[in-house]
Amino acid sequence: MLQRFLTATAAGALLMACSSESSDTNSAETETDMPEASGTMESADMTEEADIVQIDPENDPRVWLEEVEGERALEWVEGQNERTFDRLQGDPRYDELYNAALEVYQSNDRIPYGSYQNDYIWNFWQDADNTHGLWRRTSLESYLSDAPEWDVVLDLDALAEAEDTNWVWQGSNCLAPEYNRCIITLSDGGQDASVRREFDLESRTFVEDGFISPEAKGGMSWIDEDTVLFGFATSDENSTTSGYPSIIYRWERGTPMEEATEILRGDREDVGLFAFRTEDNAGNVYMMASEADTFFETTWWYLPEGADPVALPIPAKSSLSGLYDNQLLFTLEEDWTRENGDSFPQGALLSFDMGDFAATGEIGDVATVFVPGARQSIGGVGISQDTVLIQIDDNVTGQLWRFDFDGNVWSSSQIDTPENLTLGLFGTSVYHDLAFLNAEGFLTPDSLYLVDIEAGTVEQAKSTPSWFEAEDLVVEQLEAESSDGTMIPYFVVRHRDTVMDGTTPTLLYAYGGFQVSIQPSYSGVRGRLWLERGGAYVSANIRGGGEFGPAWHQAGLKMDRQRIYDDLIAVAEDVIETGLTTPRHLGVYGGSNGGLLTGVMYTQRPDLWNAVVSAVPLLDMLRFNQLLAGASWMGEYGDPADPDEGGFLRSISPYHNVDANGDYPEIYLYTSTKDDRVHPGHARKFSHLLEELGHPYLYYENTEGGHSSAANLAESARRDSLLYTFLSQRLMDSE
Repeated sequence: MLQRFLTATAAGALLMACSSESSDTNSAETETDMPEASGTMESADMTEEADIVQIDPENDPRVWLEEVEGERALEWVEGQNERTFDRLQGDPRYDELYNAALEVYQSNDRIPYGSYQNDYIWNFWQDADNTHGLWRRTSLESYLSDAPEWDVVLDLDALAEAEDTNWVWQGSNCLAPEYNRCIITLSDGGQDASVRREFDLESRTFVEDGFISPEAKGGMSWIDEDTVLFGFATSDENSTTSGYPSIIYRWERGTPMEEATEILRGDREDVGLFAFRTEDNAGNVYMMASEADTFFETTWWYLPEGADPVALPIPAKSSLSGLYDNQLLFTLEEDWTRENGDSFPQGALLSFDMGDFAATGEIGDVATVFVPGARQSIGGVGISQDTVLIQIDDNVTGQLWRFDFDGNVWSSSQIDTPENLTLGLFGTSVYHDLAFLNAEGFLTPDSLYLVDIEAGTVEQAKSTPSWFEAEDLVVEQLEAESSDGTMIPYFVVRHRDTVMDGTTPTLLYAYGGFQVSIQPSYSGVRGRLWLERGGAYVSANIRGGGEFGPAWHQAGLKMDRQRIYDDLIAVAEDVIETGLTTPRHLGVYGGSNGGLLTGVMYTQRPDLWNAVVSAVPLLDMLRFNQLLAGASWMGEYGDPADPDEGGFLRSISPYHNVDANGDYPEIYLYTSTKDDRVHPGHARKFSHLLEELGHPYLYYENTEGGHSSAANLAESARRDSLLYTFLSQRLMDSE
């Protein structure tokens, strides 16, 4: 459906956190003046006598490390991996941690999450015997039993062996309501650039001479069984500077792809242009497109057949959520005042009659569906046959609400759900009234609930086992005051009898960007490899995220970004002030945008940590927009070529703020050769700089795995066991 497509589209461009913060049981698996200088930055021992290494972005001596498959670069990577393996895999704890992690990842007790369509639950599954995975289905009745009988539709291991390709599953898009034809998306090694291949569910074979794409970033969407819309970034002509498609084409079956008809052309400087199909419970179907002018500003297009595209006159900072009874639902990321004087606040979920717009090209009455409170945000919208379900986050815990439309106004009622947990809504469709809800917490294993929409109840259907002993652990939600007085909430997971003498090994995790919310999640790996062994875990809801709506995110955009870093510094200082830990036992961890966050923590406040982990990171903030998808993120970070924004980026760029004579904690950087979203050159160049300066570091680069740094479950276990071995050495061992 629409929301699922837009989520997938965003994931292709978004910097998402790839770390153990994510639940490891959910699947087989993110203009203003410069703020005043923060006092926290000045407290570091690197201000008056700093000898910052000067690096010219136009003449970078390490640019050879940006050659992803370059012989010299890969030779350096191999040497770094050997050094890291000797140290971490040579630790007596490594094998124990690896086996413990692998047991979690490969367990058959994981919940087989999936979608419900055409009377089947569809699931993609990986385990010890199926490393590439199985695409399979079962009936709802069988699924709800203790031992579902699965029917394998596509064996990806067999396909990978037959085609001698490391295929990684990236999803399916099947044409409703029959669901007989699907577009299967497969990636070689886990990179974002993928191939799309038409699949016939009746014969369970790929369609010969069907709709097949080259390997590229982009997407394909059904119009009908014989027609698709597509956009693929295969050349400068059809690509944006961010590496995503800039043209949408209509392709008829039986014609060469090269003869497809151009439908809509975006700008070369856009982030990307993506077509999609949206349909509702009343049988209305519209072909549409999102033209991402920047990462956070979009022109939404209606694509009528046989007529010119029509732009929707809604704010650029808005997101479509779905179609119900011909009402197109959308959220606002900015305040909106219409020409008729009607005003709507930032964060509101609204709707208008899409049928009227398609007929007239104008929006009539706009109805308010829901306006979040100051500490609320919309976690997810699900459209069913008879209602709209909305998962709402209230102070970082989940609620579920039902919304109904009478033709003029929306009404709502809350559905009782497990309290004080993170909720995830999925499985909705305009073709049925079934929905699923996942519930989890730091100490509460995932449980899957079946939502009875008519009765307004939820019933537990499946659950995962407890992977670690949690009886003696407690969760606290606390607050720290940032440099500008803003109170920053954070969670602490610790032993209930923790002595506040500063000796507890503590891992602090955060993300802080792209309106991505970091919520309590159950991780068997984190529990076994860290909490059970005496460690404490802290998760910070710093600005830049989406925990409290668009304003929380926008407070840290571009030249206001120091606020995000000050927020995390404030949380670190608070956990030290409470006596939970000291810098000797405190580590900080983040991935992707969070890898930039921890890189800044490394350069701005090295005195706070004894371990820093920077995973698949951005670190060179003066060249990030020239590497892979980096140009798409200038809406978040700013433009290095702009005098003011570029000056600010230089001031926070980790790669450009290393003191040759500084006293730094050891940092562990890891990335993937196959990551075609965040260029591995960021981590490579930063590590090479530290190597030359003699600062302590470890570096690991997986040759597969894409932005998650893991293409299969064994690689996930290795990634995590390396991480926790490093943290054990730095935070648990005495020096």
